[in-house]
Amino acid sequence: MGYDVMFGKAGDVVLGLGNEAIARGALEAGIQFAAAYPGTPSSEILGNLALVSKGLGIYTEWSTNEKVAFEVATAAAWSGLRALASMKQNGLFVVLDSLINVAFSGHGKGGLVLVVADDPLAHSSTTEGDSRPLGNYSDVVVLEPFTHQQAKDIIPYAFDLSEKYGLVVLVRETTRLAQSRAPFTLGEVPNPSRKAVFDHSIPLHNLPRPHIRHAELHQRLERIRKKEFEKSSWNRYVGPRNPSLLVITSGTGWKYANEAVQLLSAKDVGILALATISPLPHKLILKHLKSANKVLFLEEIDPYLETQVRSLAADLEKSDQFKFFGKFSGHIPSFGECNIDHAIAAISKIQGIKYKPVSRAYIAKAEDAANLAPRRILTFCPGCPHRAAYYSIHRAIKKNQGKGFVTGDIGCYSLGAFYHDIMRSQLSMGAGVGLASGFGKLDQFGLDEPVIAVMGDSTFYHACLPALVNIVYTQSKVTSIIFDNESTAMTGFQPHPGIGLAATGEKITTVPIENLLKGIGFSEISVIDPFDIEKSIDRIYKAITANISHAIVFRRECALITNRRRIKSGEPTPKYIVDKDKCIGEKCKICSVQFNCPACVWDSETSMAKIDEVLCNGCGVCVQICPAKAITKAKR
Repeated sequence: MGYDVMFGKAGDVVLGLGNEAIARGALEAGIQFAAAYPGTPSSEILGNLALVSKGLGIYTEWSTNEKVAFEVATAAAWSGLRALASMKQNGLFVVLDSLINVAFSGHGKGGLVLVVADDPLAHSSTTEGDSRPLGNYSDVVVLEPFTHQQAKDIIPYAFDLSEKYGLVVLVRETTRLAQSRAPFTLGEVPNPSRKAVFDHSIPLHNLPRPHIRHAELHQRLERIRKKEFEKSSWNRYVGPRNPSLLVITSGTGWKYANEAVQLLSAKDVGILALATISPLPHKLILKHLKSANKVLFLEEIDPYLETQVRSLAADLEKSDQFKFFGKFSGHIPSFGECNIDHAIAAISKIQGIKYKPVSRAYIAKAEDAANLAPRRILTFCPGCPHRAAYYSIHRAIKKNQGKGFVTGDIGCYSLGAFYHDIMRSQLSMGAGVGLASGFGKLDQFGLDEPVIAVMGDSTFYHACLPALVNIVYTQSKVTSIIFDNESTAMTGFQPHPGIGLAATGEKITTVPIENLLKGIGFSEISVIDPFDIEKSIDRIYKAITANISHAIVFRRECALITNRRRIKSGEPTPKYIVDKDKCIGEKCKICSVQFNCPACVWDSETSMAKIDEVLCNGCGVCVQICPAKAITKAKR
């Protein structure tokens, strides 16, 4: 966590993440309310605000999902406070319905800022969603900083803008800014004294004529374009007055373009970096278009700027003389991240500059060096309770003559897609349960395989409850399995309603999963330790061969939490050994291949199983699954 960033004094120069810069910017804006749902690459924003929330009187919460986070923040803004909601791009998809309505209705006299972290190349996502066109579509203001300093400084401006025009301001960042570190200078943190007051004079709806609100919204956006963005200092141009090539970029593209121009010594190339993304400053863009005939668009994910500027240029007299380059022309990839190599390749090709990249010999040496590192495969951590749960599911399906399949979604348990190919769907949070509800009603059309819906504990609260209600309501035949590792482990161990901790670490109300399952009508509910393999297999098999829906909660804390607790307490990790006299070697391989634990390795020299003491978490599941009883706990 960024202690230096959040507790630093005005004038201090600190080294911090982009997310930490945004959190500090929120402090300097006088924020009083913050809500989020964890999701990489955005999670550190609320995590850092929670560090200082008690001392500064700020309310922070990890909400059950992104839609709720945005709505509770909206309530705070409606009551006159400055409120922030943060999430990754997938969360924006969840929020859109409420976002568009709030854009129409307004949000009272407070400030409302929505920070969305996009994930180009989908480092920790299932999609490459672009929040810029969605913000534009929703008729909200969109800003995109391109340095860490700007990321901090633009947040107070976003709140000022939100309050001045009564509009939601969406601040977009991408992974490379959110998760990279750079120096920036801190400003003053005010002591906000606003009181929350519900203003009964403000209607919080768009009825009876939403189209009138829509017209007013467009008028406000046009005022922002003319009065704020056309001459905004957030936008930046470097280069000659009449460049032979104009690069139009935003976000991290600013750094890539600058570095490329410097490496190529391309002094005749100008760079226009736009931080005011929606509404775009038309006059500013047209001014620079008139000075150049060749234009390269350098942006991440969608060709948003390319599409908007091309449309704008169509009204110019010399529109037929422009040569546009970017994603449409193939000079910039239409997917994944931008990087310095893309910028260099595009500019050198367009300008006819000879550029010699890294030699093939160097690349070959680098690849050889990379091959020296141990291979890392996509799999669960040693001792992960999810592996044990999936192993039991795998065995239960095998016991059922191979009939049965699993639907799932997003979380650590997504790795089930690589565990004997057992998980067959991975769409969005909660979608696995919705799909299962549909599959469970297809028996009348000939589908004779049982369906198992798997979900994580945080995901259960986030988006699974409506689909679980649907399973009970429609009497769909589904086995619903909740992997409860008592944390939102994939995004940094943030709390959720089943843990009973607030964002600040205080103990609060626990909402048990099994109570909710019982409340919505499940009659067959089991809570099992997934490390009890025999019982787990038996319960799953009974569930998938029964005529009614079952709910199974596999409860065991995350292996990483177990490790941390042992280190803190000095408790030794249990060690296990393989008795070579009992191991049946090639005839088995259950521990190393079927269970597939990284700590259960195959010793090619002896053709027998072996326990890697460095990797072993001491879970002991391998003892249960070894048919030869060759694995035993080592004596200390």
